[in-house]
Amino acid sequence: MKKVYICSPLGGNVGENLEQVKRYTEYALKCGTAPVVPHFYALCLNDSAPEERELGMQAGLALLRRCDEMWIFGNTVSEGMRGEMRLCKRLHIPTRHISETEIQEKIGGTI
Repeated sequence: MKKVYICSPLGGNVGENLEQVKRYTEYALKCGTAPVVPHFYALCLNDSAPEERELGMQAGLALLRRCDEMWIFGNTVSEGMRGEMRLCKRLHIPTRHISETEIQEKIGGTI
């Protein structure tokens, strides 16, 4: 099973972004992949505390190195996402932007 890193915003409205990433994870699962979702670290780390945010980000990047692809979701690209994209480019990990239309076709619902 292909390991796919889920790339989407987390900071800002963490609660709302965690709800969104659940949809993205469901989409990836229903596409037959094994999604890697570092956003869930925010459930046990404080994203507002810089040292805890950095710990979560570093753990996520360690996982990204083991993924087959990175799927990018949402219309906003955060600074953290840009760092993940740079790492993919450096490691030649393919990236793919997933549209809301693709998500709705696979799992239904709206944003």
